[in-house]
Amino acid sequence: MSIEIANESGVDVDTDAVLAVARHALDEMGVNPLAELSVLLVDIEYMSELNHRWMGGDGPTDVLAFPMDEGSVDHGPGESAPAGGEPALLGDIVLCPEVAAKQAAAAGHAAADELHLLTVHGVLHLLGYDHAEPEEEREMFGLQARLLASWRSTRSR
Repeated sequence: MSIEIANESGVDVDTDAVLAVARHALDEMGVNPLAELSVLLVDIEYMSELNHRWMGGDGPTDVLAFPMDEGSVDHGPGESAPAGGEPALLGDIVLCPEVAAKQAAAAGHAAADELHLLTVHGVLHLLGYDHAEPEEEREMFGLQARLLASWRSTRSR
């Protein structure tokens, strides 16, 4: 699993932990081990620009996911890996640590915990999950909570 991370946010972030939670989520979801993922941490100004350009939103958001190749997703044992075993580009996750810190303060937990949650959230979006409808939201947020809990339990050992 190839995961690239670039911190262009100007905020000090434990990028090793962000990489670890992304890798854990991808492994737990059965994603092709040859898959590639990019994680970019950006400042409020750039996130606002991306949110406006790609989502039609105003102001910054916490996470954006840009899927690239849905053929790389392995949704279970009944499906095989893409033919040829070629590495597949899952896509890009863009995080805004400043927005994450504000959300973490409002929720009463650490900024790092919020970034981990947003990383898993972004991974699930790349894998085709969404939360537009109530049932989709229950499924995605339940899965997100389980992935975070299992990741945290492996770190506390």
